[in-house]
Amino acid sequence: MNVQTAIRLPAVRLHVHWSDRVAHLLLVAVALLLVIGLLLPLGAILSQALQQTEERSGWGHFRAYLASPALLGSLWNSLWVSALVTTLVIPLAFGFAYALMRSCMPAKGLLRSITLLPLLAPSLLSAISLIYWFGNQGAAKGLWQALGFDSIYGAPGIVLAECFATFPHALMILVTALSLADARLYEAADAMGTRTLRRFFTITLPGAKYGLISAALVVFTLVITDFGIPKVVGGNFNVLATDVFKLVIGQQDFQRGAVVALLLLAPALLTFTVDHLVQRKQTAMLTARAVALTPRPAKGFDAAMTAYCLLVCALMVAMFGMAVFASFAKLWPYNLTPSLDHYVAGIVDAELGGAVLNSLLLAACTSVVGTAVVFCGAYLLEKTRGLDVLRPVIRLMAMLPMAVPGLVLGLGYIFFFNAPWNPLNGLYQTMGLLVLCTVVHFYTTGHLTMVTALKAIDGEFEAVAASLKVPVFTTVRRVTLPICLPVLLDVSRYFFINAMTTISAVVFLYSPETRLASVAILNLDEAGEIGAAAAMAVLIAGTSATVNVLYLLLGRWVDRRTQRWRLR
Repeated sequence: MNVQTAIRLPAVRLHVHWSDRVAHLLLVAVALLLVIGLLLPLGAILSQALQQTEERSGWGHFRAYLASPALLGSLWNSLWVSALVTTLVIPLAFGFAYALMRSCMPAKGLLRSITLLPLLAPSLLSAISLIYWFGNQGAAKGLWQALGFDSIYGAPGIVLAECFATFPHALMILVTALSLADARLYEAADAMGTRTLRRFFTITLPGAKYGLISAALVVFTLVITDFGIPKVVGGNFNVLATDVFKLVIGQQDFQRGAVVALLLLAPALLTFTVDHLVQRKQTAMLTARAVALTPRPAKGFDAAMTAYCLLVCALMVAMFGMAVFASFAKLWPYNLTPSLDHYVAGIVDAELGGAVLNSLLLAACTSVVGTAVVFCGAYLLEKTRGLDVLRPVIRLMAMLPMAVPGLVLGLGYIFFFNAPWNPLNGLYQTMGLLVLCTVVHFYTTGHLTMVTALKAIDGEFEAVAASLKVPVFTTVRRVTLPICLPVLLDVSRYFFINAMTTISAVVFLYSPETRLASVAILNLDEAGEIGAAAAMAVLIAGTSATVNVLYLLLGRWVDRRTQRWRLR
């Protein structure tokens, strides 16, 4: 039979299950959420900065800024302060991480938990504590002056407070970097008679170099984009973050505020790009044949590491404890009798009880909505197929919030959601917008955590379910969710605590009805009520600590109920 005369069979159309179509719609919804909550506000900032006026063209605003000595000085101040804090924090955090991972010192869990205290409170707490320690009426003002400093206000105070605030971030990265060590390398070095110092420089440091670079970039970005600490102890020492606040809130100069915001975004994007390139070059430190490194007892070394960690933890407790002590002191420094006056003045008399409830509501909504969106986005990207053109775009948008400072994101929300032409204008200054901004601001860390957990689950589960024609959502409910439940709790806790302590991302977006406790600290400090501000900061830290304990208890219950299979 001639091939041309053969009977043409009708093209076979593959049937797409309804659950797959729903999954595609959900993936589009996640993409739309990131576009509305991230890309469009950033585009609004760029549009505002390049808007042509009668005085100058779009790029003329940047030239005018760079021609201003005062504003250019703020840029220089931000850069050198961030570099100095990074230079101080990384060696200190590396020493602490080295003690945790390479020594046999006692009470490692307790010492590491103490270093996490700054994560439970707004960064303002460290600035307030410094005022009580080294301020004009500080307990150790003489010591500060003996060190050669005239005042805690300005660059010295910012550097010291930022070191306290960023230390745990660097420590977590470096602990992870040092945990990925192959004992066989050290055994080979010992067999060849390599000295301890040479072994440190030839094995330990090269193995942790990518962690060191990542930690340095994270600390640099956190400092250059932080707003709270320079606002409280900066004095007349201007930085980019405070310039944005003054231009937008104080002078209502939105165009120059947008220009400064874009300049503030540039260093963060640069560090994010460098970190991404470094991670691409990183090779696996632990192979399938690797042997986990177990530290050996050494009395002298263990004693030295214990002393160092105790000193760092003592400084942490002193910083945190001063804020707690001052919040209960009746009249600093004349009457140090314990009293609840500051809590009454800061919460009851100032009618800030609603701010505390608003923070709890924001944190609860962010933890629920953020966790759901992160899980949905990560699962759809990793475990489903289709919409191949859209997937790389979503992955890029999921990584971008890490490089966007909260102050820049909040300013973008003003320009975009407050625009009269925007149909979403009704969300402006509502709790819903605060939740959206907070979820987007902290989206990347939750997304990466969830993707890591999902990659550890064999794809055969979805393949078998598809062959048996089991809907995607049944597989999620019966297999994926139970396995990932501990990770979901960690992501939820991360969203909750960060929503309680965030300031920069929401400082432009609240209304009198949606004022938050973290923003109220700024307002109390500006009003001269530093005792009440300390009380509010301690209250936030106590709430975060309590919720953290509840999450840990819930996590143990979840492990007993859903993770027994891991013990088999």
